[in-house]
Amino acid sequence: MVDLRQLERDFDTVAAALKRRGVDEGTLERIKTLFEEKKAVQKRLEAAQAEQNAKSRLFGQYKREGKDVSELQKEVAENKARIAALGEELRLLEERLFELAATVPNIPDPDVPDGDDEADNVELKKVLEPPLFDFTPKEHWELAEQNGWIDFERGVKIAKSRFSALRFEGARLERALINYMLDFNRDRGFEEVYVPFMANAESLFGTGQLPKFADDLFKIEGEELYLIPTAEVPVTNLFRDEILPLEELPQRLTAYTPCFRKEAGSAGRDTRGMIRQHQFDKVELVCITTPEQSDKIFEEMVACASDLLTSLGLPHRHMLLCAGDMGFSAARTIDLEVWLPGQNRYREISSVSNTRDFQARRAKIRFKDDNKKNRLVHTLNGSSLAVGRTLIAIMENYQRKDGSIAVPDVLRPYL
Repeated sequence: MVDLRQLERDFDTVAAALKRRGVDEGTLERIKTLFEEKKAVQKRLEAAQAEQNAKSRLFGQYKREGKDVSELQKEVAENKARIAALGEELRLLEERLFELAATVPNIPDPDVPDGDDEADNVELKKVLEPPLFDFTPKEHWELAEQNGWIDFERGVKIAKSRFSALRFEGARLERALINYMLDFNRDRGFEEVYVPFMANAESLFGTGQLPKFADDLFKIEGEELYLIPTAEVPVTNLFRDEILPLEELPQRLTAYTPCFRKEAGSAGRDTRGMIRQHQFDKVELVCITTPEQSDKIFEEMVACASDLLTSLGLPHRHMLLCAGDMGFSAARTIDLEVWLPGQNRYREISSVSNTRDFQARRAKIRFKDDNKKNRLVHTLNGSSLAVGRTLIAIMENYQRKDGSIAVPDVLRPYL
């Protein structure tokens, strides 16, 4: 959540940054009005409390002087009721302000480029050259049909559109990729964790999926539980409502989970193949750290995901996302896009984000610094990698002329 004190203290500057994220003028004006109303009520409340203190001190004086206190008692009682009413009015204003602020995205870092969508993202560098073929490369769904690796029709039969079933070497390669990714991340210093695949509303609020993105979540009927859209949710919320000792930071964690998304608003996009599914596997990186370390750890996470792709021999590029294309909680994001020869284009396969203290403020994750003061941590998360898209990238980049598919050397021990 945005820092309301910062927003109130420097409204114009923060509002200008939020407009880069697409926050409309009306929302910002409502927040500003609530700030003004809260300030006015707070001022009246403080005046009433000061009056109450002053009148309360008069009781001793009246008794010493032998004065009748009945009128004073009446005034004190009336003022007490006024204080209670003002306190409730202030509470309701703060509640409305909190609810409105909960729908506002994170403030982008100053060097995040302006822009509305992926067309405005900035390429930072390319890693590895795309392969050259002496034949027209096929798309992954053509290769899947030829090799029997992905069964789209039966996936739809079991569930509905945007579900698929992996078979034969496709299923084995999916499992091999998960194990290889976890081992790779562990060797880079990330602790492996295994977490629930469902999360409660408090957890989803903590990482920013609720309340704004409820339509993209699969809710469990009759339960206050949701299927997780990403391992970022349960892994980050391991530390919700906790104060961590400084010596336990940074926390570097990696986890495999399936992910479940309704893909609301994606009708007509990537309807063929496995690019955009309701259920997909992902290996995630999550870091909990101090503000002073977060930029360094962000670079480490990007390097880890990029090096993983390089180890698989998959050409990719680093893209700095513009303000309008970043996720709700992110202050800065670098996407890794893998080359898909069949589509003749780069497609996102990893997204690494620094959310600064945005999630920590929502989830109440703090640490005790050297001065024994409680401060908000910084949280970071990143895909390492989206497993299904990695499988697709291997199929397309390692295809042979006869339609068979080679396997990267590093995965062969896992098969």
